[in-house]
Amino acid sequence: MGTKAIDPQSIRNVTLLGDPADTARLAHHLRCGSGNRTSSPATTLHWATDGVEHTIRLAELSTRAPIAALQRSIRVADGVIAVVDASTSLAPRFETMLRVADDHQVARLCLITGLDHPDADFDRCVRTIADTRGAVPLPLQIPITPGPDLEGLIDLIALWSLEPLAAEIYGSHWKLAEPWHRNLATTVTAHRPSSATPITPPELPRDQLHHRIRHATRIGDTIPTLCHSDALTPLLDAIVRYLPSPLDVCQPEHALDY
Repeated sequence: MGTKAIDPQSIRNVTLLGDPADTARLAHHLRCGSGNRTSSPATTLHWATDGVEHTIRLAELSTRAPIAALQRSIRVADGVIAVVDASTSLAPRFETMLRVADDHQVARLCLITGLDHPDADFDRCVRTIADTRGAVPLPLQIPITPGPDLEGLIDLIALWSLEPLAAEIYGSHWKLAEPWHRNLATTVTAHRPSSATPITPPELPRDQLHHRIRHATRIGDTIPTLCHSDALTPLLDAIVRYLPSPLDVCQPEHALDY
């Protein structure tokens, strides 16, 4: 039997960076949530987004590993998901690793966990990521009342084409979402191609919104930031839409491995 060819543009090689317990939980959640029930440490997921099937390869990188090994692994990574616990401060070593990723323009997503913990502070997480220098955090989801009374999440991407009706749809929560939504619009507008006409939501089609976020992420200017929840579709879609394929990675030390 022949082997099915894989389009390199449909591949996402993703390194999970964070505390070992956090990355292990996330890898397990991704395996189960995407229907890939395997215990292999080298996890390969198959996920369809926008009608196209993609291959997502996950590797876990513990911040407790030797510094030299961490630096090397991050430097050659195609894309990184930084797993951040909202209930604790970022460890100095973790901040150093984010700076290494920034130095080498490694595309990053950030996943904020622990939002139902009594000490959860979403705003502090976003500020800390911003303070690590370089890329600007770009929240695509925000929590409603972080802590034990966490009510849920607001998806700012879903709001994009609903802006005229957002206040009516979200009611009192719109006051919380509006400044974050405005920040998303400002950031996306700032990263438009130089020849493009300025455009604002809801006039910008959703596919162009994804394209602009992907471009800014790939060159290391922004870090799309999501909130961990039982619903994994937003995270898996973000991996596919915003992290680069091996062909997009421009560092010469990267090698294709299909």
